[in-house]
Amino acid sequence: MRGMDEFSAAGKPTEARDFAARDATSGRRVETEFVPGEFEPAGGESGGPAPAAGPAATTAPARGAASAAETRAPSGAGGAAAGGRDAPQPGTAQAWAALGGDPALLARVSREHRPGLLPSALPVLELASATVAACSLAAAEFSCVRARSALLPPVRVDEGAVATAFHSDRLLRLDGRAPVTFAPLSRFWRTADGWVRTHANYPHHRARLLSALGMPDHGPAEDEAAAGRMATELAGRQARDVEDAVYAEGGVAVAVRTPDEWAAHPQRAAVVPTPLVALSRLDGAPTLPLEGPHGPGGLRGLRVLDLTRVLAGPVATRTLALLGADVLRIDAPERPEFLDTHADTNLGKRSTLLDLSTRAGQATFEELLASAHVVVTGYRPGALDRFGLAPESLMDRRPGLVVGQLSAWGAAGPWQRRRGFDSLVQAATGIACVEAAGAAGAAGAADKVTSSPDLAPGALPAQALDHGTGYLLAAGLLRALTEQRTGTAGSRLVRLSLARTAHWLQYELPSASGPAASLDPAASFDPAPWLVETDSPLGRLRHALPPVAFGPTATGGDTGGAPGTARCPHDWLRPPGQVGGDAAEWI
Repeated sequence: MRGMDEFSAAGKPTEARDFAARDATSGRRVETEFVPGEFEPAGGESGGPAPAAGPAATTAPARGAASAAETRAPSGAGGAAAGGRDAPQPGTAQAWAALGGDPALLARVSREHRPGLLPSALPVLELASATVAACSLAAAEFSCVRARSALLPPVRVDEGAVATAFHSDRLLRLDGRAPVTFAPLSRFWRTADGWVRTHANYPHHRARLLSALGMPDHGPAEDEAAAGRMATELAGRQARDVEDAVYAEGGVAVAVRTPDEWAAHPQRAAVVPTPLVALSRLDGAPTLPLEGPHGPGGLRGLRVLDLTRVLAGPVATRTLALLGADVLRIDAPERPEFLDTHADTNLGKRSTLLDLSTRAGQATFEELLASAHVVVTGYRPGALDRFGLAPESLMDRRPGLVVGQLSAWGAAGPWQRRRGFDSLVQAATGIACVEAAGAAGAAGAADKVTSSPDLAPGALPAQALDHGTGYLLAAGLLRALTEQRTGTAGSRLVRLSLARTAHWLQYELPSASGPAASLDPAASFDPAPWLVETDSPLGRLRHALPPVAFGPTATGGDTGGAPGTARCPHDWLRPPGQVGGDAAEWI
């Protein structure tokens, strides 16, 4: 009999491929057939919520059934229970099903539970742990396929590492200095009829916000004083009038909506039917080869072009860099990334500046594309098309490419071309109202939360839509690479949106319960075990360790620690360098 974590190398005939897992509680062995890539759809899109019936796999170590907390139905219209299912599957099973993964592999996932993390009225900890677990499992699967190994390593998710990573943008330190996460004009504002949320971190968004409101621009140094004048200006306006005016000017602002108000919005109607992770095969092009040894993590030799902005896209590509990929971040010279954001999300990557509006910039990009395996974009759908970055155009020039596309509001609906960020999606979709009601001790069914101008909107305990979507995007890219090598060849498109992840959080995940659901801000959590310091070209850097993990533990307590078993690197191989400090070339 084979070892408990064996499965056949890619390409072996589909019959007689064994996967075995040990029940961590009873010690009995559970035999399940497993075929890498066997569950890949024949074509078109895969993804979406987990099916109503399926294997009884959970995020606990190889348990035969989900716990009561894991099977609790979410409240609110549109949830799994309202859709006719008795109870939703655990988050990891839902995410893995959305990725088209083999459900048998869920038996290899275990979770280290820690109380009181990411306190929220919504199941934020479940979202966080599930997305990291799915990403870790996708990475473990690809590492074995790449190595043609029969040893599938165990996946261990530590909720402490997850919570720390989801706060990585806040826990960062550069020479002891805390990061600046939001500018003075990026916040909630009281209006005549409710609240509006603005985002003015980037200089061009700040300038457009002020212009839309007819306010003078005295420079960022005067924004603290300008905040008082803006509060007075907005107090006399209607929230949705502000939303429309700022959007018309090219800025970023949304009216705060209740879940019911968002439910009536046409953009929600466009988002909800889409898969959580949309995986598409667009042609039958041959799979691009990966040269040389696979290395720790399995992605050595993989070349990734990263054209993303805060935070979800960079989290995804940062994860690929952890696994060994050569990731080259590209920014426009006139709009480089902020130093603090760069220091957090460019771990393991290189950074270059490239003007794609010039012939020279286009020529350089084409040289890079000619040997790239993955391209990831994080802008509004269509925003980069004029540079030849539409997925179909990229695949025409580089057949076999995998393209990841991330947006705030989705690829369809009246808001598809609108700019957006995690904080704005929270405000528009009703999450801000749910969190405010929860903090006030009045949390109830998500669709029953009402808005009150006297109750300031709340926020999730972390930029969870960004981070969670980032890990799902990385997982989707990894699964696309696996499918190319174990199922059918062809260029792949992986598409996600923050708004769809928000709907998953609100209506499809098991409801928060137990200590993690407590909204007590005094709940203690020490992230120190998952923080490290290192010297970098930017200064002394403190950063969060990656939560993605697979492979045997140091103690070797799992038989998955047999010689040759793949394992995930503990940390990134290189710290971030200067913004734009690298040549536009592959290593």
